[in-house]
Amino acid sequence: MSFTLAIVGRPNVGKSTLFNRLVGKRLALVDDQPGVTRDLREGAARLGDLRFTVIDTAGLEDATDASLQGRMRRLTERAVEMADICLFLIDARAGVTPVDETVADILRRRGGQVILAANKSEGRAADAGVIEAYSLGFGEPVRMSAEHGEGLNDLLSQLMPIADAYAERERSDRSEAPETDIDVDADAEPDAPRIPTRERPLQIAVVGRPNAGKSTLVNALLGEDRLLTGPEAGITRDAISVTMEWGGVPVRIFDTAGMRKKAKVQEKLEKLSVSDGLRAVKFAEVVIVLLDAAIPFESQDLRIADLAEREGRAVVIAVNKWDAEEDKSRKIIELREACERLLPQLRGLRLVTVSALTGKGLDRLRETVIGAHDVWNRRVTTAKLNQWLSGMVEAHPPPAPGGRRIKLRYMTQAKTRPPGFVVMCSNPEKMSDSYTRYLVNGLRETFDMPGTPIRLWMRSQAEQNPYRNRTKSTPSRLRKHLGKGRADER
Repeated sequence: MSFTLAIVGRPNVGKSTLFNRLVGKRLALVDDQPGVTRDLREGAARLGDLRFTVIDTAGLEDATDASLQGRMRRLTERAVEMADICLFLIDARAGVTPVDETVADILRRRGGQVILAANKSEGRAADAGVIEAYSLGFGEPVRMSAEHGEGLNDLLSQLMPIADAYAERERSDRSEAPETDIDVDADAEPDAPRIPTRERPLQIAVVGRPNAGKSTLVNALLGEDRLLTGPEAGITRDAISVTMEWGGVPVRIFDTAGMRKKAKVQEKLEKLSVSDGLRAVKFAEVVIVLLDAAIPFESQDLRIADLAEREGRAVVIAVNKWDAEEDKSRKIIELREACERLLPQLRGLRLVTVSALTGKGLDRLRETVIGAHDVWNRRVTTAKLNQWLSGMVEAHPPPAPGGRRIKLRYMTQAKTRPPGFVVMCSNPEKMSDSYTRYLVNGLRETFDMPGTPIRLWMRSQAEQNPYRNRTKSTPSRLRKHLGKGRADER
């Protein structure tokens, strides 16, 4: 990435639409109502031959107090300070508004490079707004339409000379720095344990109910106020990802929107937010289910943990707001008992108490996350599995439906992430669920795989026989030979 471009402007001028256009994906939520974007979202942008980082920001409003709009404005101003170039976006159909003039004052005080763009400029109705844009003092505006992809070539011509200067600086820095970022996974086997690198960091999703403290937790891990927080429930709308080094391990953490019960989700925007969070769970490797210590293990918490298990992700339970708990020793016993009782499909699940506000327990959380990821990648040799299987069958034989006992012949591990095992047996369709759970729990205890999803498949060797459906018959040539021999005997 040669430079960073921040898209700024007042609400509902099309910043997120342009962001999605530049990154080539629908990463940011887009809706007709203003103020959809609240957090800073970064993405890898591509425009012609240019590669750069683009930041989607919240709409700047004329609010400087402690309200939600005021906190959003401070976060956007921080993005303006971080970026190398600011793309100032206005609505050409609405013309220049007082809020646009306020944004222009903020950008002038910054003193950096600013490119002015008039969005929604398709058609003659936008001509007056484009002419008004000259009054902002940033030169000729780039006439464009993010919705229809118009004007991107003009934007490219504005960015090219700036990008050349940053590329030259980047080449000089690279020539002086030693090469350290080597992808150790490049020649690794597809199913081998993956070591996180900068190019492929460990993917972590933080999920939970609204107001559980997910954004506050991510800010505590980063050591800065990167995400918007506050007492209001449901502040986060997009699944925002941030990359960092967590105890020397490259990680990418997704902060997701709070997930309420499906029956309570009525608004279209909240449905999009929840869908974005569910997508983050599917792409994550480790899912941190964040609970509120005051009201832990609500039905929605259990649904979220069950979703992560069904998706095959490594799961860690983190109980937040632990600093406000008075009787900690009694509470932790209750939490662990409830965890074992309510989540039997994740037996041995790791539970960590943290305080995102004070930062306590974050080291234990990191160790637990790394440990869960290692278990999720664990592989057991076939020899050890079959030795273990013999002991399990001897201790508790498999069921005998219809008077014929099912025979377990051998076992092997088919995959990792999550661990998956195949048992070759007779009559796999008649194997009871209780015996399957018996084997899964035995795998957890013997091979130290607590809390991770385990997949166990029963297979029949007859399924691999290509001749199993053919009837036994004598070949025609042999029948003719036998018939001729009988005739000679006569």
